[in-house]
Amino acid sequence: MQLWDYVQDHAANLTFLTYQHASLAFQTVLVGTIVAVVVAAAVYRMPFFSALTLTSSRVALTIPSLALLALLIVPFGLGVVPSFIMLAFFATMPVIGNAIVGLRSVPPAVIESARGIGLPRWRILLSVELPIAWPVILTGIRVSTQMIIGIAAIVAYVLGPGLGSLIFSGLSRLGGANALEMALTGTILIVIIALVFDGLLVLLGRLTISKGLQ
Repeated sequence: MQLWDYVQDHAANLTFLTYQHASLAFQTVLVGTIVAVVVAAAVYRMPFFSALTLTSSRVALTIPSLALLALLIVPFGLGVVPSFIMLAFFATMPVIGNAIVGLRSVPPAVIESARGIGLPRWRILLSVELPIAWPVILTGIRVSTQMIIGIAAIVAYVLGPGLGSLIFSGLSRLGGANALEMALTGTILIVIIALVFDGLLVLLGRLTISKGLQ
């Protein structure tokens, strides 16, 4: 009952923080996905560079997010900018790997058929290879989204937006009034955002993936 009372008493602030968190996650994943697909499209035909990019993206995920955030404070200060850059960086990594794997898995016979009817290379990429690779890319986007929604909580350390401020404020004053409710509410709302986003991505997959590839 205390948790529900806290939610009711702070509904406006909780709604605003939830919007901030969801918006930050959406924007960074969108930017990360665009960058990842562009990079993958540039290197997937070159075995050496595609292997190097795949390895680099996996190694990059081992970088401690808090350490990267701290380094970004030096040139960009506190607030939204270092938060956005850090999250967009991590959002890019899972999608790059899946995009390269997806594009390289397109059957050569399909590509040759597209060439045979006179399609230029850019048309083959956009109308043949990317649609076939899309299910694999979308899986990377789902992984990236779930990861970013969780990581986004730590941007509160640099005064970034979102529900992290609620969680860390609660944890820093455990034993005080509403401290536990603050931390629990922030955590629960992050889980809800993750579930909603994943459901929307599943729906996107059903609407955009060809039935022959499902």
